[in-house]
Amino acid sequence: MAGPKNKTLPKREEISGGYKWKLEDIYSSNDRWEEDFSQVKALSGKIIRFKDHLAESAGTLLECLKEKDELLALNDKVFVYARMRRDENNGDPVYQALTDRAMALSTEAYAAVSFIVPEILRIPEDTLRDYMEGSDALKPYKQFMDEILRQKQHILSEREEELLALAAEVAQAPHDIFTIFNNADIKFPFIKDESGEEIEVTKGRYIKLLESKDRRVRQDAFHALYSSYHAHRNTLASMLINNIKKNRFFASVRKYGSSLEASLDSDNISTGVYDNLIDTVNKNLHLLHRYLELRKRALKVDRLHMYDLYVPLVEEPKTDIPYREALAMVEDGLKPLGDEYLGYLRQGFNSGWIDVYENEGKTSGAYSWGTYKTHPYVLLNYQGTINDVFTIAHEMGHALHSFYTNKTQPYIYSEYKIFVAEVASTVNESLLMRHLLNSTSDKGEKAYLLNHYLEEFRSTVFRQVMFAEFEKITHSWMEQGQALTAQSLNGIYRELNQKYFGNRVVVDEDIDIEWARIPHFYTSFYVYKYATGFSAATSLSRQILDEGGTAVNRYLEFLRSGSSDYPLELLKRAGVDLYTPKPVQDAFNVFEEILNELEGLI
Repeated sequence: MAGPKNKTLPKREEISGGYKWKLEDIYSSNDRWEEDFSQVKALSGKIIRFKDHLAESAGTLLECLKEKDELLALNDKVFVYARMRRDENNGDPVYQALTDRAMALSTEAYAAVSFIVPEILRIPEDTLRDYMEGSDALKPYKQFMDEILRQKQHILSEREEELLALAAEVAQAPHDIFTIFNNADIKFPFIKDESGEEIEVTKGRYIKLLESKDRRVRQDAFHALYSSYHAHRNTLASMLINNIKKNRFFASVRKYGSSLEASLDSDNISTGVYDNLIDTVNKNLHLLHRYLELRKRALKVDRLHMYDLYVPLVEEPKTDIPYREALAMVEDGLKPLGDEYLGYLRQGFNSGWIDVYENEGKTSGAYSWGTYKTHPYVLLNYQGTINDVFTIAHEMGHALHSFYTNKTQPYIYSEYKIFVAEVASTVNESLLMRHLLNSTSDKGEKAYLLNHYLEEFRSTVFRQVMFAEFEKITHSWMEQGQALTAQSLNGIYRELNQKYFGNRVVVDEDIDIEWARIPHFYTSFYVYKYATGFSAATSLSRQILDEGGTAVNRYLEFLRSGSSDYPLELLKRAGVDLYTPKPVQDAFNVFEEILNELEGLI
């Protein structure tokens, strides 16, 4: 097998089949995909027969809602297959074309059902309540109906909703252009590795290069990556600015006060939660500065640079961890979740859910995705580091959250809200961390793991909230009529780095362009949820370890809940009250405990 250590990336066909996901479980062939593509088109044309008839009876309303779910579930299947095939190699024209067709079809499908919500809103509320109370078959739709009524003031006329649905494909353009550019078109230079051999910098290799003990390698990789983005700064700025304009447009037409308010309202969360998170993090920046001071001392450097932030402070206890060994480590770490959970975990490991290694043209990073009609999938770019082991635990947390939800909930509640999306993944990481810490008496290994935890906290809480501030500022500028350019984006980003890192780090000029490579900025106001999710997961994992079965049962019920209630309510029933700032501050208290322990070992 062409493996991850090659100096140049292997082609897709050079990766052994045992390390590829089995998308054949979705469609055995492109011909089968074409059949469902045609079926989605047919269903999209058929559902219009319900238009202007939803108020006639509970039965008509139920039949329409069930047919909508069938249409959208099948549309998801068609879209996910095409997109995941493209993710295998973004340069493959066959799956570029299928993805384009699937996106157009998805726009058609959502336009076809766009009449439903406005028409439901025209039904007198008392009549609608009578329908719900008088029909057992309609009762599963109660949360859906309650949510429609809650958001009534932001739902437009039938024709306006249809137009917005038709505009979705065009509105997706900034994200799609960035994805193709970032995964297929941008190329990075070669640098010399620790042995003096030429190696191509890739996004998959970048963090590993920043973990190099050789500071020259770290600096070269840092400059190689960011100089490549800097060369395209105006194009990248145009992509991001147009994404911000898109958000402003949709927020405005839906009568929200801001893009932030519009984004948070989908989870029934006030902007105060977002602002309080930023305020709480800002109040705890002294802990980040203290950690950075420890990092500087441990690395024995006069001045800490941005490219010094990822190198471990102590020697990694295990390097080049074989993939199968990594799976065993994850399984051992998740034993507190019980036999049922472990059985589903093994099923994912052994049944073609996971795409393991990086190859030429493959989408970077890691994710979990799938459809209601099939099992979930996980994309990795496994490099054999302990970080990659934690990534497996993280993504399988997402996958099993989806698996439990899809087994339990009807399609309409099968997609859990983004606000809780990072909870299950981070619970898995927290449990794995505690297991590895408890499994060693070696001070060096313990110090490494403590450092890893602090790095996870830095990147998941401090870093993501800095991103959240960047999004808030850039959208505010646009909404206040201030011009955004590549230069102003760089300036905003630089000022935030200076605030978060203080005088503990040299804010190298290259970092000014980092905003240009962050995919999450195209799913706006997403990243703050990493921090709230991390805080909730810190609490839940401690409850699981301290209470055992009772806490596990509450947690598994949370995994089964999907979007059947509002996120904050689901978390509250699981044992975490994010209506208050306490869980976030508690997470900082844990950070300080770990920092104290690491300071005693280094």
